[in-house]
Amino acid sequence: MTAELTRGQNHPLPGARLEIRVSAGTPVVAGATLGDENGTIHGVEWVAHPGAPTQPGLEVSRQAAADHRLAVDLDAVPDAVHRVSVLLALPAGGRGPVRFGAVAAPFVAVTGLDGDEVASYTITGLEAESAVVALELYRRQGAWKVRAVGQGYAGGLAELFADQRLAQAHQLAGSIQEAVADGVARAVPAPPAATPAHGPEHGAAPGAGHGGSLPPTSPYDPQGVTAPGPQTSGVPGQHGAQQPYPDGPGEPATAGRPAGSAAGGPIDYSHPRRQNGAPPPPPPTAPPAEPGRPAQPVAGDATGWSMEERLYNQVWGMFEDLARTAAAYRSAVDFADSRMEKELDQALSDPRSRIGGQGDAAREAARARHGLLVSQAREVLDRDVAQLVAEAEVVEPALPAAFARWDNPVWHAYRVPMEIPMALRLGDLHLPEADRVRVPMLIRLPLERGLWIDSGRSSSIDGAFADSHEMRRLGLETAVAHAARLLAVYPAGEFTVHVIDPAGSGAQALAPLVQSGVLAAPPAQGAAGTADVLARLTQRVDLVQMALRGGAPDALPPGLDASQQLLIVNDFPHGFDDRAVNQLRYLADEGPAVGVHLMMVADREESAGFGPLLDPLWRSLLRLTPVADDHLADPWVGHAWTYEPPVVPPGSQVLRQVLDQVVAARRSWDR
Repeated sequence: MTAELTRGQNHPLPGARLEIRVSAGTPVVAGATLGDENGTIHGVEWVAHPGAPTQPGLEVSRQAAADHRLAVDLDAVPDAVHRVSVLLALPAGGRGPVRFGAVAAPFVAVTGLDGDEVASYTITGLEAESAVVALELYRRQGAWKVRAVGQGYAGGLAELFADQRLAQAHQLAGSIQEAVADGVARAVPAPPAATPAHGPEHGAAPGAGHGGSLPPTSPYDPQGVTAPGPQTSGVPGQHGAQQPYPDGPGEPATAGRPAGSAAGGPIDYSHPRRQNGAPPPPPPTAPPAEPGRPAQPVAGDATGWSMEERLYNQVWGMFEDLARTAAAYRSAVDFADSRMEKELDQALSDPRSRIGGQGDAAREAARARHGLLVSQAREVLDRDVAQLVAEAEVVEPALPAAFARWDNPVWHAYRVPMEIPMALRLGDLHLPEADRVRVPMLIRLPLERGLWIDSGRSSSIDGAFADSHEMRRLGLETAVAHAARLLAVYPAGEFTVHVIDPAGSGAQALAPLVQSGVLAAPPAQGAAGTADVLARLTQRVDLVQMALRGGAPDALPPGLDASQQLLIVNDFPHGFDDRAVNQLRYLADEGPAVGVHLMMVADREESAGFGPLLDPLWRSLLRLTPVADDHLADPWVGHAWTYEPPVVPPGSQVLRQVLDQVVAARRSWDR
């Protein structure tokens, strides 16, 4: 059972490896300090914060966010450490709240590695404080306990550190706030790239995250949207929010996160194939703004060696800016609502207000103040959204084909590339407060996890009027569009697509792939065809794994297709027996690391007969939808983002033209 602590209470800890979850009504900075028996911090190296997110036994988030997950290993802290204090602080210099009394009470929970909650604490009673020690893990007679502290500091981090007798209190507090303000930890990391069993490494760190947030891979796979990163986190495979950028541009703590990475870490700006460590050139600068007007946005206004990297990082910046802008607006409205409710309650409880018109006047005054606060918040939101709209209008036309919508003119000049890009666009994301802004949902390549196109029932408006047959058709058409993009962004001969369509029900939707000749073989049908494809791909995974583990990648059998492989599965679980299901799970778990990727078009409810056997499969896949749906989340504040799948304009031949070029390039490459 979870111990719900009040201030001053303590509770024993069952183990040394823990996770501390933080939920707040606004982005906060999370950190932790190491103290001796008297609680003294002996130096800045005893503090884990966004500028120095890892210390012995500690790992904290790299940015301000409304949700955090801090990792603690008490066995790894130095012997001189007897206290680990978890601290929260409001970012300074922003447009957000400057005191905890203006936001909802923060909530912290200590969990084991299995996710079971050990103890929780809601930090109430804060007013003018801008920093607070939330919890204290302390050593007592060889065992560790947790204590609810809730000690706030109106002087912020500087006062907090000074209270723990840190000599450099003011300097460290300033550097932490500067790191947050300057965006040292601006975006969530993309997952690390897998090392293929052939050819050059196409790896990348981190957006995406899902997000990891979704970022965050993409800023969106919140396993938790990751994304999309959102965790308000749900689990991919559940109809809750999933992060779009896995711990990532963005999945909260998501599957596939590299060991030791902190949720919400910075983007790795290094190019997957660039080996030198030279710093990138500065980004282009905007022309001087007219007095009183904001600076005009510039495409590629971000750090990076190439325009592709700059645009990728700029998209991540837009995603985070919109998340934080919407969070500030929602927080302001919530504060206005709670304040009006409190004032109305006071007016009703005061007997004097019932005399004459005093009560009516008090209520009108409360409503007027509420309207003013909401109006001011809306003005700030509209200003920020207008700036993002202007930036999107500049960035969208400048995107390369891999990042662009199907209606972008860049596809008319498409040529098969010589190397894979950093990322791929899987659709768009937007929030209800800023419907005019569409942020591209980018995931890093090569894929770090499979994709699940959910053809089940949808609660969205677009899906409410579609029956099961229509959703299956839309799901497979979406899968075909994703597959075509993957084929288009890989060099000739480096990407192969297989299709399993057991009942042959997807012939119409699969026509672009079949008629163009890009498939490795006709779609497999029936139980026998399904078993054959799964057996061949499973064998390929086994062979490549053995070669890599044996340190002899050149010892692969002659004729083995060394290209990246994509398996599209339609109408699951039709045609699948227990053996085929286990092979599918194996490919989902082991395939991405050796270049075998899975894309499923399925309704989870139809596979309910397999019971919990398939739960790990759904969790391992990034859930997307064939209709607009708000199932992805960002890793900063956990918004539920509406995901819109990529749509080929009606009557457009762009898909067929791109696939024809892919086939022509492959034939030339084969010769």
